[in-house]
Amino acid sequence: MDPVHGGEHIVDAARAAGVSTVFSLSGAHIFPVYDAAVGGKSGVEASADKAAAERSGPLRLVDTRHEQTAVFAAEATGRLTRSPGFAAVTAGPGVTNAVSGIATAHFNATPMVVLGGRAPDSRWGQGALQELDQPPILAPITKAAWTTHDVNAIRADGDRAFALASSVRRGPVFWDIPIDVIFAPAPREERPAPSVASAVEPDPDALARARALLDEARHPVLILGSGVWMSDAVDAARTLVADRNLPVIANGMGRGIIPPSDQHLVTRARSAAFKGADLVIVVGTPLDFRLGYGTFGDPPATVVHVVDDAADASAAATVSVVGDLGIAMAALAAGSAADDTWRTTLRDTAQAAISADRGDLSNDSSPIHPSRIYGELLPRLTPDSVVIGDGGDFVSFAGRYVEPERPGRWLDPGPYGCLGTGPGFALAAGIVHPQAPLFLLLGDGAAGFSLMDVDSLVRHRIPAVMIVGNNAGWALEKHPMRFLYGYDVITDLAPTRYDDIVVALGGGGETVTDPAQIGPAIDRAMASGMPYLVNVMTDPEAAYPRTTLGI
Repeated sequence: MDPVHGGEHIVDAARAAGVSTVFSLSGAHIFPVYDAAVGGKSGVEASADKAAAERSGPLRLVDTRHEQTAVFAAEATGRLTRSPGFAAVTAGPGVTNAVSGIATAHFNATPMVVLGGRAPDSRWGQGALQELDQPPILAPITKAAWTTHDVNAIRADGDRAFALASSVRRGPVFWDIPIDVIFAPAPREERPAPSVASAVEPDPDALARARALLDEARHPVLILGSGVWMSDAVDAARTLVADRNLPVIANGMGRGIIPPSDQHLVTRARSAAFKGADLVIVVGTPLDFRLGYGTFGDPPATVVHVVDDAADASAAATVSVVGDLGIAMAALAAGSAADDTWRTTLRDTAQAAISADRGDLSNDSSPIHPSRIYGELLPRLTPDSVVIGDGGDFVSFAGRYVEPERPGRWLDPGPYGCLGTGPGFALAAGIVHPQAPLFLLLGDGAAGFSLMDVDSLVRHRIPAVMIVGNNAGWALEKHPMRFLYGYDVITDLAPTRYDDIVVALGGGGETVTDPAQIGPAIDRAMASGMPYLVNVMTDPEAAYPRTTLGI
């Protein structure tokens, strides 16, 4: 075959891995990727315009205003589709701007490949523009990070990158190519599909011990985490819950696996469940700060930890089951159902907590209580709505009130807790689920990190409904600092008209100060067909009642 430049080999590898979109910010070091993504000059000339060429080439080409947004969009794509997300960033600052997104994918175990540009090999060590040895920077937060120095190795390295990202334990891969290598030609080649490593069969002895503990438990609780969704083990989880009559608490992208109408879902009875449980089975999520580092109740409950990779198994667990989550849960489903009194008690407790919310959700106070926003939002959510949280205190309320009806429809930053994810997540969600109502919930602090990328939402026609809970401050820091010191500093922000920023960028928006106008404003946003921001001025003294700061 005729030789083609490195960008063609990269796009071939991406397409072979099932990738359909590449997120980027224009940079000369990776021009060949763009050329291949749109089908070259002939592809652009055959399209109605450049925007059409960017949408309809071999890979959809989506550009952003900041590399962090491109990488957050790739990370969200990996989580929403359970196949690798792909971002390409230019050399030097393009790569260092991508670090937070890559770290987020690392902590979320998200399959993602980030391709970096790199200064030319032929000038290495002479001070070329943006010369930086990048893989050592990314190595601690990736499954692998390397440089390809030979154009003839690009396709093989691309196959390796995408396969490794999707293999257990899933995660990000970083790969850079010098500019003089990526522009060089090499023959295109047909290659066999790369091997993606699946989770191993769980150890039968560990499964037997876990099953025996479940048989003996009087007050079992099941926690379903993101790994259940990412492993495509949703059906196995539902079978386990139904056959064993287990009360369930959802965590991360485990939300929606058991819908809110199901009598087994008791997430709102979390405290009572952990306090009264004699056995806690945790599937597909680490025993980190979100789960009390694996200690439940006093005396502590027995813990079974089910993970797909040994690196995620916790020493806090009594029994660790390592391997395919679906197989493990299917094995645990074999046995007698738990006593119904325990599940009913927890469900009643959860329903009582939900009923007790009604006062806050309909609160007419002025300034507006953050809960009132959710009182208006919840009736407007549909089963296929995608809800994204980007923020601290305001988004904590979302975690309390929003219970998705389907899995794969909730996105938050995850345990790394990085702000600024929202516009990138929304960009990905709008592409993956173009017909689904899309809601982006932002704290005003989080909005300051990346609101300029509303420009990307406008240009790529993503009609996100953005709601800012604007308390003119960093509430997640203000109230703890007051508690510790009796005062707070550097926690105040201006009561900014974030809607004006969105309007200036080509979207729509309005500011709301009357609780009765929140719902109508959300309706106008949903009907607008464009990125639209509802800037709700909230009470700065209304803090989320948290019990931990994650330390």
